[in-house]
Amino acid sequence: MNICIVGTGLLGGSFALGLKASEKGHFYTGVDANSQHTREALRLGIIDKVGDFEQAIPDADLVVLATPVDALLHLLPQCLDLISDDAVVIDLGSTKSKIIKTVESHPKRGRYVACHPIAGTEHSGPESAFESLLKDQMMIICDQEFSDPDALELVKHTFNKIGMKIHFMDGATHDKHIAYVSHLSHISSFALGLTVLDKEQIEESIFNMAGSGFSSTVRLAKSSPEMWAPILLQNEPQILEALDQYIRELEQFRALIAGKDAVALRELMARANGIKRVLKEM
Repeated sequence: MNICIVGTGLLGGSFALGLKASEKGHFYTGVDANSQHTREALRLGIIDKVGDFEQAIPDADLVVLATPVDALLHLLPQCLDLISDDAVVIDLGSTKSKIIKTVESHPKRGRYVACHPIAGTEHSGPESAFESLLKDQMMIICDQEFSDPDALELVKHTFNKIGMKIHFMDGATHDKHIAYVSHLSHISSFALGLTVLDKEQIEESIFNMAGSGFSSTVRLAKSSPEMWAPILLQNEPQILEALDQYIRELEQFRALIAGKDAVALRELMARANGIKRVLKEM
């Protein structure tokens, strides 16, 4: 199978490495707006060849779009215009509804399978990709009823080979849920990072006191702005709803602390401890 990876960074690179390790015989062509990325991906063995978008897409049996979500809005329709009739296109974007809408009336809509791997790190670029990133992780496939059965089967087979668990969901529900469990976490981390950086300007020793709790909480603030700014803007309605609720919770903590209400503060934190049950089940 000829596989074209458009976007040879963390996700696109890890997809290729994971599939290479589990299923032999495929040929990987890399396409990236950043030529340094494709050179590095070739050096690292992520891809077998560097290609040009308009030439590589028609030759591919499977196209994997692993670019920032704003680029997906125009790349996905272009891909469907260029692919052969039996080729399949997937995207790995963290938002789904707007991306899916761009091709809802495309004559080759059935050759597209909308995907989102629930996996990643705060790092980016080909050098951050690794073989086991997607293994044992969840792959969300959205609006599968609009994909051709053979396209869906190929995608399921491919993700199963990598070792992923597949879950089906409609695009709107995906965007609402992911706003709470992923997008809000990144905003929180970015905001905390900015808060401490602003304080550090007048108190240089503050980072000497930072422990593992701070490091783990602020880790996502190291994520790529080029990737995350488009995600937050594209999922705006759902993120604003999540942010409003989060701000209300922060205001509640502030009010209890200001009011020195130890009993209510303990009760609030005890309720939050319920997250241990949820995380244990994951």
